[in-house]
Amino acid sequence: MTPTIPGFDLRRVPVADGVELTAAVGGSGSPVILLHGFPQTHLMWRHVAADLAAEHTVICPDLRGYGASDKPADSDGTAYAKRTMAADVVALARALGHRRFALAGHDRGALVAFRAGLDHPDAVSRLALLDILPTLDMWDVLHGAQAAVAFHLYLMAQPPGLPERMIAAAADDFFGHFLDVWTQDPQALPAEVRAAYLAASRAAVPSIVADYRASAAIDVVHDRAAREAGNRLAMPVTVLQQDWGAALGYDAAALWRTWAPDLRHRTVGCGHFMAEEAPREVAEALRELLAR
Repeated sequence: MTPTIPGFDLRRVPVADGVELTAAVGGSGSPVILLHGFPQTHLMWRHVAADLAAEHTVICPDLRGYGASDKPADSDGTAYAKRTMAADVVALARALGHRRFALAGHDRGALVAFRAGLDHPDAVSRLALLDILPTLDMWDVLHGAQAAVAFHLYLMAQPPGLPERMIAAAADDFFGHFLDVWTQDPQALPAEVRAAYLAASRAAVPSIVADYRASAAIDVVHDRAAREAGNRLAMPVTVLQQDWGAALGYDAAALWRTWAPDLRHRTVGCGHFMAEEAPREVAEALRELLAR
C-alpha cells in the first residue's frame, strides 16, 4: 500500500488541456503549496506538511510527469518547461479557490517554484527554494571533473531515445543511486517510502527525462531572457542549501542575490533530502518566511 500523509485528502485537479495533477490537501488557513523534487513525489513533504497544516491549508501536488499526476508526451520540447509546470501550479491553486499563495519547492520543484515566482508575482506571495541553483547559474558552475556529481543532468539532456532506454533498463538502480548518495541519514527514507519513490519513478522515465531535458534547452532560453530583461523575484525569498559552494567554487548566496533582492539564505547541515532529514528546521524556516 502506497504511504499517504495522515489527515490529507488526495484530489485530482485539472490544470491544463488534458492534464490533471494529483494533490494531497490538508489543514486550514492561508494556502501554502509544496513542490517535490527528484526522484520523489509529494510524500517527501509528509512531515513538514503535517506540521504546517495546524495553521495553513497545505497543498502538495505531484508535479506533471511525476507520481500519480498526468504525464503528457513532450512533442515540442515545451511540455515540461518550468514555465509550463509553473502555470500548472497557479491553475491548481485557482481550482482550489486560491488566487494568492506561498510557495516552496525542493530540487526540481524548486526550479518550478522559481519560474512561478518570476512569471506569476501577483500569485506567489512568498517563495522558499530548497537545495538548488537557478538553471543558468547551475550550468555555469558545473565544470571539469567536479561536474561528475551531476552526471545525470548531462545524460538526460541528450536527444530522446538513448537516455530513456538506458534508464529504463536499470530504473531502480538509477533512481535508487540518488536516494542513497544524496542522503546523510538513510533512516529518513523508510523502506515503504523509498519503495514508493522507486515505483513512481520507474513508471515515469520518459516524463522525468523530458523534465531534465527541458532544463538544458527551453528553460535556459526562458531564464536567459529573464536575466537579460533584469527580471527578479519581487517577493520575500528564503533559500536553504547544502554547502556545495566550497566544493564547486561558488558563493551560493551571492548568486541568489542577483535574482532575489529580499533574500534570506541559510546553509543546512544535512543531506539533499532536507524536508525528510531535517523537517523541523525546514518547517521553522517556512514559518519565518511566512511571517516576513
